[in-house]
Amino acid sequence: MTEPLVFELSSPGRVGVNLPECDVPEAELPKELLRDDLPLPEVSEVDLVRHYIHLSQLNWGVDVGFYPLGSCTMKYNPKVNEEAAKLPGFSRIHPYQDEETVQGALQLMYELQEFLKEISGFVGVSLQPAAGAHGEFAGILMMRAYHEERGDLKRTKVLIPDSAHGTNPASSAMSGYQVVEIKSDERGNVDLEELKAHCDETVVGLMLTNPSTLGLFEEHVLEVAEIIHDCGGLMFCDGANMNSLLGIAKPCEMGCDVMMFNLHKTFSTPHGGGGPGGGPVGASERLVKYLPGPIVVKEGDKYHLRMPEKSIGRVKSFYGNFAVCVKAYTYIRMLGAEGLRQVSEDAVLAANYILAKLKGVYPLPYDRICKHECVFSGRGIAEDIHTMDIVKRLMDYGFHPPTVYFPLIVPEAIMIEPTETESKERLDAFIEAMVQIAKEAKEQPDLLHEAPHTTPVRRLDEVRAARHPVLRWMPK
Repeated sequence: MTEPLVFELSSPGRVGVNLPECDVPEAELPKELLRDDLPLPEVSEVDLVRHYIHLSQLNWGVDVGFYPLGSCTMKYNPKVNEEAAKLPGFSRIHPYQDEETVQGALQLMYELQEFLKEISGFVGVSLQPAAGAHGEFAGILMMRAYHEERGDLKRTKVLIPDSAHGTNPASSAMSGYQVVEIKSDERGNVDLEELKAHCDETVVGLMLTNPSTLGLFEEHVLEVAEIIHDCGGLMFCDGANMNSLLGIAKPCEMGCDVMMFNLHKTFSTPHGGGGPGGGPVGASERLVKYLPGPIVVKEGDKYHLRMPEKSIGRVKSFYGNFAVCVKAYTYIRMLGAEGLRQVSEDAVLAANYILAKLKGVYPLPYDRICKHECVFSGRGIAEDIHTMDIVKRLMDYGFHPPTVYFPLIVPEAIMIEPTETESKERLDAFIEAMVQIAKEAKEQPDLLHEAPHTTPVRRLDEVRAARHPVLRWMPK
């Protein structure tokens, strides 16, 4: 039975709240704030509460179940992080306060900068950017500032592998640069010969996602960096997949000049609707003076906000998403160096466990050890069965679908990231469901074509929904 909406339960005279008598003089509201044509439902408190609780039960989240979105790292967010961010000393301060009155907050920001420097190998970090793509954009602006200060204005193109995150080309184009795609080789690495063919005095730099969206570590990363640097370009590393490198490899030591961190992925702060995000950017010696500011510096036993020498300026109001920084700081302090390394080891182990168990069941385009995620293809699993059919059926088994049809270089891609926070039992249940679906695809294809069968909403016409959106409830 479908739960009735509050509009359908409305009855004249019912009220959801009883306010006390007004004990101050009443004032008229400005007429421009009032609407005569706004028929609000008249319902009791219990009906109103049940309405919103029912809506909340229709939502899926990482606190509800497995959420294996590849390249998004939808891992469990420890609740202690939320408690830390709610502490009065963090939640009740204001950016306009004098530095002397917020030394504790500045100390946390400074120490988070230092932690991220140690984790990545960079010489400087800014906490300013509000999310990963925002950090990418800041990184490209820093690269532009570097070339402009040197008078090297002929550099107009950014090289981007076809296995990169989709926001990389957007960040480059927004900065006014031409985007040049570099193909992957048969092992999923950057094709070195094609890279060399595009490297000349017009190259701004390369945006490398490592590990890539294929879930693969770039086997020739040092050679790639050398090729870019030899032509005068810079290396931007997309740090969205740091979940597989913590305590194991440092991007700066692999030739990276600038990189963004996704606090809302690697460092367990909420992702998506539970955000906001956080996208600090780190820089090598070449680019550190161009970091967005202000950043926090320590002078004696005091902490201060300072702009880097040749800063590209502010990229966000105030000092970044501070509450997100508190959560990431708590996560790092709780785990310590050994714990962070185990995060990556467990994430890589989980992804390779799924890869090994589903290899032979689903096509595997790149048959090699993966990192934090593995990418299969739904092509050819059975006649007239597509990836969308597979993942819609997965919902009937109680799992959120993985990322699909991305990366684009894998036909009918199924991109699975288990993260380090899922148990072996949960992974085994997911694997069993995927194996059963592959069997159903051959024996009962209509089960997949008509899936999902058990969800509140069946398969949607996504094209029609995009072209003719219905954004509010309308009475029948």
